Amino acid sequence: MPVISFANAKGGAGKTTAALLLATELAQQGYRITVIDADPQRWITQWKEISGPVRNIEVISEITIASLQCHLREMASRTDYFIIDLAGARDALVTTAIGLSDHVMIPVQGSAMDAKGGAQILDLLALMKEKANLDIAHSVVLTRVTSMVTTKALLAIKGLLASRGVNVLDTPIGERIAFKELFETGGTLHTLDPQKAGNLEKARDNALSFAQEVMRLMPVRIIRSTSRVFPFGRRAA
Repeated sequence: MPVISFANAKGGAGKTTAALLLATELAQQGYRITVIDADPQRWITQWKEISGPVRNIEVISEITIASLQCHLREMASRTDYFIIDLAGARDALVTTAIGLSDHVMIPVQGSAMDAKGGAQILDLLALMKEKANLDIAHSVVLTRVTSMVTTKALLAIKGLLASRGVNVLDTPIGERIAFKELFETGGTLHTLDPQKAGNLEKARDNALSFAQEVMRLMPVRIIRSTSRVFPFGRRAA
């Protein structure tokens, strides 16, 4: 029952798209997914309202600091993966969610290398490790990568982050029409009309590769620390 949060203190990094792609691909594989929509924009909640019932996915919104751990505890018995979509901010709710996570995904735009918001989350993780002895696994996922971004450029970005001790996923998330279409029509990449989304197969392959890499990092059965205490006095779910 891993808890995976998506965080970037700056909006527009592709955070919500990455969270939705992971949720829908894991659900397609048969895993039970609970998405906690803690982003005030409520994009995934709106996606769910458009989609109607989606097999293996439940979305919970209207999240507060007080309710977050309650949701994790109450849904634990019927959830294989929790996915938390956080606000493009660095506030108390973001800090709480990160403290309760098993892995933090930090989306960063691969094309512009606009990493300021991601750097704020990395700083927060370092502070939590120093002040609260919370060593939370985390990875950067490059998002909105266009065809203009060469393999050499991606390797340079990954090398820069790796030199600073930051893990970067091997699978970047491309800038694809199909990913945007999900928020317009609802459903998943497996229910989209191929006539409305160009290169749908490539989009599906991209999302699947991303989900598979996350699954290798975070298998369903993990051993969670029973002594991990969050600074606000909350024990990790």
